[in-house]
Amino acid sequence: MIPKPLVEQISRSSSSSLDTNSSFSEFDSVATTPPTSFTTSPSLGGTPDSMYHEFQDSLPVPFFPASLDQSERNGPQLPQYLPQLPNNVTPTEVAKQDLGTPDNWVNRNPELVRLTGKHPFNSEAPLGVLFEAGFLTPAHLHFVRNHGAVPQVNHEMAAKWTIRVYGLVEQEITFTLQELQERFPVVTLPVTLACAGNRRKEQNVVQKTLGFSWGAAGVSTALWTGVYLADILDYVKPIRRQAKYVVFEGGDNLPNGPYGTSQRLSWAANKDRGMLIAWAMNGLPLEPDHGFPVRVIVPGQIGGRSVKWLRHIEISDRESQHHLHFWDNKMLPTQVMPDQARAEKHWWYDPRYIITDLNVNSAIARPDHNEKLYIDKTSDIIASYPVRGYAYAGGGRRVTRVEISLDQGETWTLANIKYPEDLFREACHQDSVYGSLDLTERDTSFCWCFWTFDVSHDILASCDALMVRAMDESLGFQQRDMYWHALGMMNNWWFRVAIHKTVNDDGKIVLQFEHPTLAGTAPGGWMERMKVAGEDITKPVFGENGKDLRPRAPKPQSDDVCLTKPGVNRKITLEEFKAQNHQQPWFVVNGEVYDGTPFLKDHPGGGDSILLVAGEDASEDFFAIHSAEGKIKLAEYHIGTLVPSITQEKPIITHSDGSFLERSRWKCVRLCDIKQINHDSYLYRFALPEADQPLGLPVGQHVFVRLRRQDTGEMVQRAYTPVSQQGAVGFIDFLIKLYLPSALTPTGGKMTTGFHQLRLGDSVELKGPLGSFIWEGQSTALWKEVRMTVKEVGMICGGSGITPILQVLRSILQNTETETRVWLISANKTEQDILCREELDTLFATHGMERFKLHYTLSVMPGVWPYSVGRLNDVLLAEHMPRPSDHGLILVCGPDAMISHTVKPGLQNMGWDVEKSLVVF
Repeated sequence: MIPKPLVEQISRSSSSSLDTNSSFSEFDSVATTPPTSFTTSPSLGGTPDSMYHEFQDSLPVPFFPASLDQSERNGPQLPQYLPQLPNNVTPTEVAKQDLGTPDNWVNRNPELVRLTGKHPFNSEAPLGVLFEAGFLTPAHLHFVRNHGAVPQVNHEMAAKWTIRVYGLVEQEITFTLQELQERFPVVTLPVTLACAGNRRKEQNVVQKTLGFSWGAAGVSTALWTGVYLADILDYVKPIRRQAKYVVFEGGDNLPNGPYGTSQRLSWAANKDRGMLIAWAMNGLPLEPDHGFPVRVIVPGQIGGRSVKWLRHIEISDRESQHHLHFWDNKMLPTQVMPDQARAEKHWWYDPRYIITDLNVNSAIARPDHNEKLYIDKTSDIIASYPVRGYAYAGGGRRVTRVEISLDQGETWTLANIKYPEDLFREACHQDSVYGSLDLTERDTSFCWCFWTFDVSHDILASCDALMVRAMDESLGFQQRDMYWHALGMMNNWWFRVAIHKTVNDDGKIVLQFEHPTLAGTAPGGWMERMKVAGEDITKPVFGENGKDLRPRAPKPQSDDVCLTKPGVNRKITLEEFKAQNHQQPWFVVNGEVYDGTPFLKDHPGGGDSILLVAGEDASEDFFAIHSAEGKIKLAEYHIGTLVPSITQEKPIITHSDGSFLERSRWKCVRLCDIKQINHDSYLYRFALPEADQPLGLPVGQHVFVRLRRQDTGEMVQRAYTPVSQQGAVGFIDFLIKLYLPSALTPTGGKMTTGFHQLRLGDSVELKGPLGSFIWEGQSTALWKEVRMTVKEVGMICGGSGITPILQVLRSILQNTETETRVWLISANKTEQDILCREELDTLFATHGMERFKLHYTLSVMPGVWPYSVGRLNDVLLAEHMPRPSDHGLILVCGPDAMISHTVKPGLQNMGWDVEKSLVVF
């Protein structure tokens, strides 16, 4: 642990900071003629060479984020001729939105726009606020992209944090952060980071992509302090001709492994590309959201290449094999739709579609959205309005021009550009925290620039829209038309602001400005407004003056979808409908009859969703959860019209034993308790209407849970098996593994995200029981309406698939009068992911090898581990499942891929007849 006096000493070394805010307007008053000689910090004496060694010897060990410690709130002061540091006002307490999340220890600005609900944290500042902060963005306004929970690192962990550098090198080594500071020159660079999804909301309004809705503030700039990656590579000496890539891995814990990505070795070894291993931001320790204690900074590339919480650097002959290196940050062809991209994996592995360098982009920040300008036509003073905004480019390329159009793209005029980054090229600054801040010999441009265009009020009053486009030195430029694609990244069509004109009671002209969209789920912007009006928002036309520029798009067709199949005229009586075999289910929607039998295996909600409504009117359930695509699909299974209709209100069925559940009726339960089980799993307890009411769920059966998402209002449902003990009354418990928004699934799991939004007192609806399997006890099972004697039961579960397995396992083992034996394999990613382990281990200790054989396997290598490591395979099945027999069954619950590609073929290789002996929950 870092001694407290040392932390205080570090704080005092930063105490000379100015408590000032920096904005673009300040650059007009900053001295633009800095000293031409080598400059030093006032606290450091001597010649430049001696001074360098002095500050190199005095570098601090890793210090702690200002939001989590009582250290200085601002970094060391910069010379007055440089852009000044922004005032750091990162909160010192946890925001209300984070209290119920795994990040309930991270202090965040509650005013940031949250793009993915409460967790994980992905955010940007309001565009106007970000812009007014100036060239350097304070940490509390800097955009954040997190795929999961933030690794919690305390003082002791930070002091002991290491980065392992290994692979195809002559010298593998593990560095502490202090060793990095001592062994290599410490440098600071101003770098703009931008998310590849910046401005994605505009694409999502045109058509929903796979990504969440960034506004135009997914971009920020800071001073980043660390050491050059090129110096580290030179030290470890990559093996020539074999080493091709540098692979980075972070310390976060994600469902498919930690975040990781890679760079070409030739790029990483080139110091001109400016890649850093950085531990400070604006002269202060990294905040947790920004990678504390250490991260990668890759200037000129998308933010997704700057890996946070850096743990490993591997020099390899192939690019990163991390999950999100492939399943994120791609620009797929525009004709590939989101569903196609999800289904066809080859798109994600095609190297032609990977995104590295940023493209050129710009936006209008002033006037802000809904800003109003009052113009007095009687005044003799000719006033003007300074239209302002930002622009950036990628790959170290300089923005060479920014152009403004006042006539909807017919003509363009150059704006005035200022490059605050150039102030750092005039002289070098040395400091014990910043090291060498020296751009005097650097030609690359890694930062955004700001532009201004003055428009007189009378001209502005005649405009219907403002438009901006930029160009970089490679002649890359922003195009007129949007390149929509499934991931919604690199959106850089012209940025357009609509202008609305009215006259107030004083006779003044009022101009109100409207941006294209608002970040996140906030409604507003001309794109949504025009879309509702049926206009073509990909070719927008503004105001009365623009009507002659191009024709309007036709109004969209009605959303009504035909639910019947042409040519089907069969009349089906109520008696015929009710007599239909429920294993070949017919059901009714809006008085029409559909045969669900051909769709049982392919239904996204599982075949039980259809079996549950066999012989019933399913209209309410169907319209509550199905989109237009589902309605179109339904028409394929239309077989006739019911006469007479049974769509009238159905009678309420009650059970003689007073149990709660009903197969044909949704019933409400109230959330009364939430308990976190591990990093991504929670136990939700719901109270039944009566405290002594039995649930009415046979062992092996499950229920449908239905809820309405609080963020989108969408009704979603899914089948779950509760983990309540058999015979429990008055409540039902669900163990839910949360699949929250990530890069691969930006909206997260629809159902589990809905669960995560629930608060105590909220209600959900249940219906059931359902399922084709019941464990009746006394070595007897009822499966597909056939009763059988079972003496050996093999159970296989993956992750949260333990819930239906546990229900049957308890019932078998708690019955001491039966001789049924059980074999169980629980497959998980890490040891922390094993759900219900304490209960499983207790059952094993109680019943021993005679009745219960328990085995675990993990896909990620733990430390000391007495069980298997690796994914489920034929060997594990052969060793830990019972042999085939006439009195045996195998129960399995887990991912479809595990069941289809591993369990079924593995059991068949053992001699099991999977059609007769495999129960899939």
